[in-house]
Amino acid sequence: MEMIICKDASALGRQAGIAAGEVIRNAIKTKDHASVILATGASQFETLKQLITEKNIDWSKVTMFHLDEYIGLPETHEASFRKYLKERFLDKVGPLGAVYLINGETNPQQECDRLNAVIRQYNIDLALVGIGENGHLAFNDPPADFDIEDPFIIVTLDEPCRHQQMNEGWFKKLEEVPERAISMSVKQILKSAAIICSVPDERKALAVKNTIEQPVSNLFPASILKTHSGCILFLDNNSAASLS
Repeated sequence: MEMIICKDASALGRQAGIAAGEVIRNAIKTKDHASVILATGASQFETLKQLITEKNIDWSKVTMFHLDEYIGLPETHEASFRKYLKERFLDKVGPLGAVYLINGETNPQQECDRLNAVIRQYNIDLALVGIGENGHLAFNDPPADFDIEDPFIIVTLDEPCRHQQMNEGWFKKLEEVPERAISMSVKQILKSAAIICSVPDERKALAVKNTIEQPVSNLFPASILKTHSGCILFLDNNSAASLS
């Protein structure tokens, strides 16, 4: 894993978005197609803002998968990750070759089965991810399951994770935050040829410190990224503040 520290969230997002664009262009150039996984949340604002401005990407040759989604939350809700991706990415770029969003309003196991059957047909070129305040990767809260083979799984969100969603302004009170979600598994994320992890903000500083300085452990789920040779971790001065 490579680590790059930027001065602020804007610079972080700009560099991460440029790097993501380069991976996508190279995949299309090499094999005439790119498969990507996109994350959501506050950590991805600036990265996606840059990515949608990247030039010379034929989006009709790109297939997009969605990292995670709440179970039971309507798409009209402000916290819906489907809504997030449509408004901040899909509506801003040319039509993609294929888009596989997670529908959290249907039977969750059937939705996992549907998505698992599709993603197994692809070799993923790029995953955009973040790190949660509790160190989670996607919605794989500690202790995360590093061994499950299924690409998409049903997870229960721990209280620190749910507090983060509320504190970021997606929900007005903790009781509104769903307790379950569909998440891409850790093993599936690690199958991506390239991983770009964007982590701005001082509130992520402890999670970053644990990710970098603790041993690889499911108690610090994002620490597994250290085992991936194609991962770049983009930090800003605030999120890197607690590093030794």
